[in-house]
Amino acid sequence: MITRNLGRSGLQVSALGLGCMGLSHGYGAAVDDQDGIALIRAAVDQGVTLFDTAQVYGPFTNEQLVGEALAPVRDQVVIATKFGFSFDGSTSTGLDSRPEHIRATVEDSLRRLGIESIDLLYQHRVDPVVPIEEVAGTVKDLIAEGKVKHFGLSEAGVSTIRRAHAVQPVTALQSEYSLFWREPEAEILPTLVELGIGFVPFSPLGKGFLTGSITTTTTFADGDLRNSLPRFTEDARAANQALVDVVASVAARRGATPGQVALAWLLAQHPSIVPIPGTTKQHRLTENNGAVELELKAEGIAELTDASDRADIQGARYPEHMQKWIDR
Repeated sequence: MITRNLGRSGLQVSALGLGCMGLSHGYGAAVDDQDGIALIRAAVDQGVTLFDTAQVYGPFTNEQLVGEALAPVRDQVVIATKFGFSFDGSTSTGLDSRPEHIRATVEDSLRRLGIESIDLLYQHRVDPVVPIEEVAGTVKDLIAEGKVKHFGLSEAGVSTIRRAHAVQPVTALQSEYSLFWREPEAEILPTLVELGIGFVPFSPLGKGFLTGSITTTTTFADGDLRNSLPRFTEDARAANQALVDVVASVAARRGATPGQVALAWLLAQHPSIVPIPGTTKQHRLTENNGAVELELKAEGIAELTDASDRADIQGARYPEHMQKWIDR
C-alpha cells in the first residue's frame, strides 16, 4: 500500500482508507462484531492506515467496533470520527454543533474508541444555526488540549471551508466524489488544492453501483439506505447502466475489476485524494486495495471521464429530507 499526504497538513495515510460505516449502519443488518473486527484487522494487514467512523453510525456501535479492532495497532493507524448530530438515546434527532455539544460528544467518542486523542475529527454536516467560526474555534481548543489532532469538514461548501480554515486549518474534506458524482470538480476540488486541504471521498464506488454488481433486478435488504435513494430506483439504475458498461469495458482490457478501475480513476485526479471505500467482505477489501496497483493510462482516464461527462445520470443523490444537510 502506498501512502499519500492529506494536503499540506503533514498527515500521511494510506492511499485508500476504509469506510467502516457499512459494518454497523446504512446497508442492512450490522455484521457480527467478530467478523467486523476481522475485516478491519485484515485491512491493517494490507497496509490500510486510515479508518473512518462516526458517532451516528449505529448510532455509537461503529465507534466501539473500530476502537476494539484497532486497539492492538493504535500507534500505526489514523482514526477519523465525526460529531454534529444530536441524539435522544440512540436515535438521531438532527444537527447540533454547539460548542458545548461538540465537547461532550468528543468525550463520548474518546471513551467508545478507547483512545486519548482523535486523529481526525470531522464536523459531520454543517449546522446552519452555529457559525462555522465557533465550530472551528472549539476544535482548535480541543487540539490545544490534546484531545484532537486534526480538523475536518464533511459535505461543506466553499465559503464554509474558507471561513473554517481561517480559524483552524482544515486537514481534510470528506464528501462524495466518484465517476457517478463529479460535482466537487467545479469549485470544491480547486479550493482544496489552493488551501492545501486533503480530499477524502466517500462512496467512491457510487454506493456499489460502479462495481457492476447492481442491476435493475437487484433488491436491497431492509434497512439499506439505497431503498430510499432516488438514484437507486429501478428506472434510474437502468438509465445509469451505460456509465458502468464503459467502466467494465476498460476493466476488461486492463485485466481488472470495474471497482478497481473506478477507484484508480479517482486516485488519478489529484495526489491529495484518499478514497474510503467500505465493504463487509474480505475479498472485496482485497479487490479494492488492488486499485492502488492499477495505473490507468491517459487514454483510459480520458475515456472514463468522457463517459461520465456524457452520462445523463438519473435520480437525485439524496431524498428531499436529506438534501437540507448539504452545505452550498
